[in-house]
Amino acid sequence: MSTGSDRLAFVQFALNQGVLRFGSFVTKSGRTSPYFFNAGLFNSGASVGRLSQFYAQALVDSKVPFDMLFGPAYKGIPLATATSVALAGHAAMQGRDIPFAYNRKEAKDHGEGGVLVGAPLKGKVVIIDDVITAGTSVRESVDIIRGAGAQPAAVLIAMDRMERAGSEGQLSAHSAVQEVEQRYGLPVISIASLTDILALLENNPEFAQYKNAVLDYRTRYGI
Repeated sequence: MSTGSDRLAFVQFALNQGVLRFGSFVTKSGRTSPYFFNAGLFNSGASVGRLSQFYAQALVDSKVPFDMLFGPAYKGIPLATATSVALAGHAAMQGRDIPFAYNRKEAKDHGEGGVLVGAPLKGKVVIIDDVITAGTSVRESVDIIRGAGAQPAAVLIAMDRMERAGSEGQLSAHSAVQEVEQRYGLPVISIASLTDILALLENNPEFAQYKNAVLDYRTRYGI
């Protein structure tokens, strides 16, 4: 679990990078959300470098034992790569060099072949992604890791939206993150969450106008 200052610093960083925006956005599920978080907009060397430091710190702070990282295609690939670099330079790792791997969407039929690229999957493996929505990426990653004889150790994400899935009137009892934790028995570590977004709105007069809309959204869909 990242410290409160780390979490708020990440929300501010996401805001500065245009990754977190406030307004009115239609999500993939068809909901109208008062905020939008798109980690794909961390798309420069400096921004991904800083992002990877937040990922590395959240993982170190979680105290979860791990041996390597796995990035599910496609968004998880640069995240696992960059976080591995950040961990290599993190004081708490004491010089440990953390390997990483990722999958291809389609198996390669020449060269070394297969769907896996990078270090062999072994030991305790942390899955790195941006967010968890339907949990499909986690399920595929868990199957790949277990299929290789390794052990999924945790899922590490940037933002926990803390909202229930499902349609109006048929909302699930749990959030996508909670369902992953229960289904696979894995901790989900997030750099920040909706709670931290609300803390920023509480303390930043510039964005105070969006606070009530976010609170209403959480009341309607939140956990």
